[in-house]
Amino acid sequence: MWRLNKVRHKAGGHANSLEELRMRKREKERALRQARRDRQLVSKRLLLHEDEEQDTMEITPGEQDVVSLFHKLQHSGTEKEASLRALSKALRNPSSQLTFIKLENSMHLLVGLLTGSDARCRLQAVRCLHELSHSPHTSVASACLPATPYLLTYLSGQSTKFAELCLYTLGNICPDSEVVKERLLAQGIIPALASCIQNQRHNLAVVEAAGFTLFQLLQSKDAAQKVIPMVLASSLPSQLLSVLTPDPDFGLAPAIEWAWCLHSLTSSSSEDHRELLTQGALRQCGSLLVSLGGAVAEGNADQGVELLVCPLLRCVGNLLSSCPAEALRSQLGGLHLVAPLCELVFAFLHTLPALAREAAWVLNNLTGPKGFRKRCPQEKGVLHPPGGAWAAVCPRCHTKNGRPRHGDPEFGSPVHDDR
Repeated sequence: MWRLNKVRHKAGGHANSLEELRMRKREKERALRQARRDRQLVSKRLLLHEDEEQDTMEITPGEQDVVSLFHKLQHSGTEKEASLRALSKALRNPSSQLTFIKLENSMHLLVGLLTGSDARCRLQAVRCLHELSHSPHTSVASACLPATPYLLTYLSGQSTKFAELCLYTLGNICPDSEVVKERLLAQGIIPALASCIQNQRHNLAVVEAAGFTLFQLLQSKDAAQKVIPMVLASSLPSQLLSVLTPDPDFGLAPAIEWAWCLHSLTSSSSEDHRELLTQGALRQCGSLLVSLGGAVAEGNADQGVELLVCPLLRCVGNLLSSCPAEALRSQLGGLHLVAPLCELVFAFLHTLPALAREAAWVLNNLTGPKGFRKRCPQEKGVLHPPGGAWAAVCPRCHTKNGRPRHGDPEFGSPVHDDR
């Protein structure tokens, strides 16, 4: 009897331990996925000089070269531009970056050249700052703080290349320090970005760079309290929605950057969602998904379209979760989303199953509210995707008729998932 009780006790404990192991494994995988997303999304960008695009294997000067170049720049001369050009290449070396910022008055000298009267020296000075901003050492970002007011001022200038370098430099130093983010917000980076887009809205390279910088700001832990309210109070949301449509000549890059910015905004509170719904964010994102779904179905989608589809799906899914059922029809503005979403599920089912699950999650949020079913009789019969789609995407969340079980932990009805 003792042996039987012992075995039963072990069997019960074994079952519990298995469930605990599964839960721990899921939590570990979730943490790993989050860390991987953070590394991918919060990254740094380095713009090559025009003369480096053909020869990127040039040997980078060492630390002694940085010191000698600094001493050359301290003395006025006609070769100052050449010295700055050489310094910008030398600062690509991480150890040289640390050497430079430790030199007395090095940043003061660089800021002086950045604000000087020589336009060519200003351009080379901002390139030096750009190289410093790409440093893996977090202390370098703080050293760049004396230059940030001037970088923000230059965003309102007319030089496209200069504005682009300033934007990527600001975006690079954002993730390294909360002090840097606080200083940039206090210095007015949000209105500066809005003004820059307004002035350079036809230059998509600058628009792309502005989207990168804004996204870096939105990744801070306290973005919901400090950054997002400032963004929503500015003209950025309307500007954001206006640049979401890809340009056939320039490509998808600007739309991708700003779609991820919108995704960050829709991952916040329901009150923020209402502001975005008022500005037509759901209709705009839904319209783009209809176009992209049709292009994917016909095989005419641009390369890398999944990088745009992913944030758009998450934006639509999050906004649907906060949209009242009685207002959904007016918010969609006559869009028929179900068929394009089904096309995306089938298109990515085998090549990008994670993206197919995103589309299925949006379908669930779209078809979940009963009020929407009643108000859209014209979509009767296509409210839910074919049973095979649900079964293949998520075998746990379909019933005999192939429809999702509302309340399922992965595809609830409707659910706000701050993806």
